[in-house]
Amino acid sequence: MSEIMAVRPARLNRVVIYGLLLLFAGFYLTPLYVMLTTSFKTLDEIRGGDILALPAQPTAAAWLRAWAEACIGVTCAGIKDYFWNSIRMVVPAVLISTALGALNGYVLTKWVFPGHRVVFGLMLFACFIPFQSVLIPMARMLGLLGLSNSTAGLVLTHVIYGLGFTTLFFRNYYETFPNELIQSAQMDGAGFFTIFWRILLPSSAPIIVVTVIYQFTNIWNDFLFGVSFTSGAAAPMTVALNNLVASSTGVKEYNVDMAAAVIAALPTLLVYVLAGRYFMRGLMAGAVKG
Repeated sequence: MSEIMAVRPARLNRVVIYGLLLLFAGFYLTPLYVMLTTSFKTLDEIRGGDILALPAQPTAAAWLRAWAEACIGVTCAGIKDYFWNSIRMVVPAVLISTALGALNGYVLTKWVFPGHRVVFGLMLFACFIPFQSVLIPMARMLGLLGLSNSTAGLVLTHVIYGLGFTTLFFRNYYETFPNELIQSAQMDGAGFFTIFWRILLPSSAPIIVVTVIYQFTNIWNDFLFGVSFTSGAAAPMTVALNNLVASSTGVKEYNVDMAAAVIAALPTLLVYVLAGRYFMRGLMAGAVKG
């Protein structure tokens, strides 16, 4: 009898916990639901006022218009070119900042030198510098390098600003690797890059996933650097989305705006869906361990 009485509170607690989780999940996902349903509605249906209703006659016309026909400023060619601008910006910026962060973390833990803690402290300090404080010097530097109003300039900006975070992640991860393993490889004649490439890097998959997801999300969603350092056809997706919503052609097309917003969010959603489990494993493996 006592066992039965003990099981009932456990079941009740489980029901309460899962009920609250479902409630919070529904509350959190409501904006996404509204965006999706609105993007498949016609303007007449949207004007009906029932924002939570499913589309009576679903149509993908708003998606096609957002991709290839919507007006952004004075150009009515959709968001497709700006979407590819963001892809061309994000991929190299993520790869370069991740590779440099891995090398930095390796040097700061396994090839220590006098003052390495000061160097790491300065790089860590860079993580807390507000974006706004670097706009003027970064704009000046991009101008001197001839990279103003270009995707390459944004790549350089995000690599520099993200290097402190990627170094932090890899440094904390490599700190857990036994130094004896590195010393044994050195005694066998392995050099700097051989140790990194054949010993540390093959074991770095969890932290690489964490870093890639973190950098991809931050760079893709960035608006400040994009709007400050680019304009017109060189702008990334976030700037184009803002300009699309701000553009007016006489009729406010909410379905087109919502479709464009979902398109802008899809890459980050896909990254988390496909690699979310590995992100948590990487964090537990020491990515944010002090």
